[in-house]
Amino acid sequence: MQQISYQLANSLYLSITDRCTLVCEFCPKTQGSYQIGDYNLKMDHLPTAEEIIASIHNAGQYDEVVFCGYGESTLRLKVLLEVAAFIKQQGGKVRVNTDGLGSLVNKRNILPEMQGLVDAVSVSLNAQNEEVYNRHCQPQLPGSYQAMLEFLQEAPKYIPSVTASAIDGLEGVDIVACQKKADELGAKFRVRPLF
Repeated sequence: MQQISYQLANSLYLSITDRCTLVCEFCPKTQGSYQIGDYNLKMDHLPTAEEIIASIHNAGQYDEVVFCGYGESTLRLKVLLEVAAFIKQQGGKVRVNTDGLGSLVNKRNILPEMQGLVDAVSVSLNAQNEEVYNRHCQPQLPGSYQAMLEFLQEAPKYIPSVTASAIDGLEGVDIVACQKKADELGAKFRVRPLF
């Protein structure tokens, strides 16, 4: 049976798509692995909002419910918002881990639609400049780096907690410069370990 939700510590994670706008060289999926801990996130179909909701049970029992799998959740924005509304009704907190390209893909600013339904976003900044970003993330859409920066800058107007992240250990990635960029954009900053 397909793993839609999986628990790490006291957070519940939701894997709602395996499609992505990036082909990151450091992503386990790019290497052919769909494992996260004991969980295999390989999909045989895109789960419906009903299937995702059924996998949650009681959202209020977790520290947060996080949209995060081996795909970009904002590619399924309508489903994400429907499930987030359910989580909020149950008293849960919602975080979206994202590549920050949801507005670019959906061809509109999606952040106002997330307001009130999403408590936190974690955006994969991944690099201090476009050249390093393109090398490691291999975006499928032109203008991705700039679009991600704009999303990151716009997000605090709509989402209470906004964090930019970068992976320590990737060639050419300057963590100090990434932190400075996050500060300039009004976001918190988190360093992720290279798996």
